[in-house]
Amino acid sequence: MATIEPLAPGTAAPDFDLKSTPDQSVSLRDFRGKNVVLAFYPADWSPVCSDQLALYQQIMPEFEKLDAEVIGISVDGIWSHIAYAKHRKIHFPLLADFNPRGAVASAYGVFDAESGTCARALFVIDKQGTIAWSFLSPRGVNPGADGILDALEALQAKVAIS
Repeated sequence: MATIEPLAPGTAAPDFDLKSTPDQSVSLRDFRGKNVVLAFYPADWSPVCSDQLALYQQIMPEFEKLDAEVIGISVDGIWSHIAYAKHRKIHFPLLADFNPRGAVASAYGVFDAESGTCARALFVIDKQGTIAWSFLSPRGVNPGADGILDALEALQAKVAIS
């Protein structure tokens, strides 16, 4: 059994280019100059994932105040993401780490080869593209948003000091 070890704070966040729709891709580099919350999750339609992503959508104004964009990533395909986002009223990008399966999750150290899915992991990436905070949550536990908000507030405080 391979261990899942998310990339540590201080590490340069690996860039990626993943599909959000059949004809649109999203790259991490598109968000330079903004803080980014990467939420890796096991699967569309699962109850814990649904609660987690719905929470992030609900508190989007908090993320926006902290100059942060949210991106969800799982190994589900584009069409699953489109149907899921529409059904759950999710308005931030859900990206398909589908082909090759889990390549981006692997680059971040959070691909669960045993299940063939992403682990439930969170990353806060600063405006320069460096991981400021990472967290691996137990698979069946919604990690909530407190850790994310604390990390974003710490980034904002760091900028205010300098």
